[in-house]
Amino acid sequence: MPRITTVIFDMYETLVQNPHGTGKSSFAKIIEQQGLNTTVDELWDHWLPAEEEFQITRVDPDLPFQSYFNAWKGGFELSFSDLKLVGDSQAATHQFFRDVSQRDPYPETDDAVAEVQKRWRTAILSNADDGFLLPNLELLQVGFDTVLTSEQAKVYKPRPELFQMMLAQLGVAPEETAYVGDRQLEDVMGAVQAGMHPVWINRNNKPVDPDLPAPSHQISSLLELPKLLANGLATQT
Repeated sequence: MPRITTVIFDMYETLVQNPHGTGKSSFAKIIEQQGLNTTVDELWDHWLPAEEEFQITRVDPDLPFQSYFNAWKGGFELSFSDLKLVGDSQAATHQFFRDVSQRDPYPETDDAVAEVQKRWRTAILSNADDGFLLPNLELLQVGFDTVLTSEQAKVYKPRPELFQMMLAQLGVAPEETAYVGDRQLEDVMGAVQAGMHPVWINRNNKPVDPDLPAPSHQISSLLELPKLLANGLATQT
């Protein structure tokens, strides 16, 4: 069994709640603040394709790095243009950032992470901009040894360079590191490619994608993590 010294966490939908569609509440504020003649669903539906394209293109090593702020701002610019609205995309993105930075942790997050920290070092590695992740971390009762965002590294998960940069900052070997995240592509595959031990937190019992690396360790709550680690990441059946 591996000797784990360090546990690295993803942030959103792992420690902090951010389900799909949560951003619509921000869009309602933006419409009201800017007096836009549209609906939340209409603005969301015109903004979402740019976000989905960003999710795909951001891992292309041949394309220049784009932050969340610039990607989301570009989405608002396209949405306002398509809907023939006179809107302020910069202000809209700042509002979106403020709201994302206030996402609530899962009820078990603080207790589970505090329990892990009794025996293991902990860190955060997340696809995120500092502008929303760092203030969001302040809502947690626990701290972390190291925090690395995609904005700092100028690269996104699942590209292994991001994980390798995290390992270098921590000064640990991949085989002594567990990576906990909610996505099979970004988190499980990324960790596997970097030689880490992935732990997939699958709260909603999503089926395993057969085209991606299968997680050898799977939990439905962070409260299960300390026991899993204490057992040395014994292979699950």
